[in-house]
Amino acid sequence: MPPRRALVLRPAPGAARTCAALAAAGVEAHALPLFETRAVAWTPPDPARFDALLLTSANAPRHAGAALRALSTLPVVAVGAATAAAATKAGLRIAHVGTGNARDAVAEAPQFARLLHLAGRDRIDLPGVTAITVYASEARPVAGDALETASSGAVVLLHSVRAATHFVAGIGHMPRSGTRIAALSAAVAAAAGDGWGAVGIAPEPSDAALVAVAVRLAIDP
Repeated sequence: MPPRRALVLRPAPGAARTCAALAAAGVEAHALPLFETRAVAWTPPDPARFDALLLTSANAPRHAGAALRALSTLPVVAVGAATAAAATKAGLRIAHVGTGNARDAVAEAPQFARLLHLAGRDRIDLPGVTAITVYASEARPVAGDALETASSGAVVLLHSVRAATHFVAGIGHMPRSGTRIAALSAAVAAAAGDGWGAVGIAPEPSDAALVAVAVRLAIDP
């Protein structure tokens, strides 16, 4: 029995990387991004006010632009290897890489009491952490019938609560039992709701872990 198809809903360029990882594992993958990430104009604060930068997405260093140079003396607390790699590529120095969520990363680096979070517009603000918006993910117009057709019988990879909510709204009353969900976290799975043929949750919030869950769901009869 051939593996199920996989549907990737994350924005570019991450969608292409996820599809490539799925294809390398023998799973046919299709990208249908629900969001488009764009840079937001911002003014960097005085770096002397902070001990380190908090980066929770690779989109932050990728879209921060030339203004990021003003903060390049600050070390980085990054959530996930992909975020750390993007920060390094942007010329920043990594002090800590967390493998959990943003709260975990903050708790794991108590030596940095004054953190500046370079963040997306849609975020959960953290107590004691200063946040500034450097990018935004805008919803893309995707026809409901196209989303239903692509997800029916497939394994759908959900990278965020927002993506899960947008996906569920987009498919309307489509029967769910033939579709399987690979979720980045328990919160993402909860946002997707019930009734799916199967739900798998990544053991850590990384694309590699999510791909591994999706591959298992795709090949499991």
